[in-house]
Amino acid sequence: MSHVAADFLPVFGDCIRMMRRAFTDYAPFSDREVLFTKDGQILLIAGSGTLGWDQVASNLVEPGENALVLNSGYFGDSFADCLETYGAKVTQIKANIGAAPTLAEVEKALTEKKYKVITITHVDTSTGVLSDAKSITEIVKKVSPDTLVILDAVCAVGSEEIRFDDWGLDVVITASQKGLGCPPGLSIACASQRALTVLENRKIPANSFYASWKRQVNIGSGYTLLWIPIMQAYEKGSPMYFATPPVNLIYALHASLTRLTKSGTISLEERFRLHREASQKVKKTLEDLGVKQVPLDPNFSGEENVSNGMTAAYYPAGKGASDIIPKLAKDDITIAGGLHRDIKDKYFRIGHMGVSVEPGRDDLTKLLAGLKNALL
Repeated sequence: MSHVAADFLPVFGDCIRMMRRAFTDYAPFSDREVLFTKDGQILLIAGSGTLGWDQVASNLVEPGENALVLNSGYFGDSFADCLETYGAKVTQIKANIGAAPTLAEVEKALTEKKYKVITITHVDTSTGVLSDAKSITEIVKKVSPDTLVILDAVCAVGSEEIRFDDWGLDVVITASQKGLGCPPGLSIACASQRALTVLENRKIPANSFYASWKRQVNIGSGYTLLWIPIMQAYEKGSPMYFATPPVNLIYALHASLTRLTKSGTISLEERFRLHREASQKVKKTLEDLGVKQVPLDPNFSGEENVSNGMTAAYYPAGKGASDIIPKLAKDDITIAGGLHRDIKDKYFRIGHMGVSVEPGRDDLTKLLAGLKNALL
């Protein structure tokens, strides 16, 4: 299927609309919206979730401007590195392993210096820590209202509650392969109108070529205005070219978003509940087996600082990856080893998100039985 084929154009446009709102037969801000936003600008670009960092750093922060990174693990480190690559002056609030920066620390930092952006890793996949994005955003609006709030939600969209407009977020970045249940390869972002105003008022053009949201680039026989105009064109049913979109991934995303927003079976509110319940079952099973989690204060209600779409836990004493991962693999269960460099060989990570939590599936039952067999 060509990316300019007549059949593809409405599919791409529908993906943008479904990510932002619902189809028009649902009222705005209903429980069928993915990001609960009325006018956020959606960007669907070929690339991994990492490309979202480059989009933020190159479009919204100019060299020499200050960025505050709330670091709850590996991905805070990496976002900070990306911002510095584009010339930002980065301050980090680094939490202990298994924790997130406190609200008091955030408020103190915001009173000491003016920041162009603050970045929050909603779920840091290296630790399983869930940050309180809503409360952090409330503090930003109170103390430093001009600061743009950036939410890295690669491991959160589709499994954790995110209310873009109600919370006052400025950018959410995510990817296709986790809670949205698609193959990897799509970088997905949503930018507020306030963020787009900041983009328009830049003193210098965005300092990236591929990740630039809006600038004139001489391509072949004419000028292209890059990603935002391209997204707007596809949403209106017209193709515009800068780089070839991954057609098959867009079709996969369309299938997933249709399931999320139009299936008529499970609302997003219900999906969040199912993720919380699955998380509680996994974490309670580990607790019963005497296995310690990486988050310092696990709360089985799923409402504090633990992810509802994944779990990070330490290997039992005397055991390691070679004892656990191959045993689970024999039962067709895949888990991941550690990612945080300070504890990489000491823990493992389990994903329980997307369709795996839906009624009628046995993924969770199989996982829990496999964990008991492998960890005892």
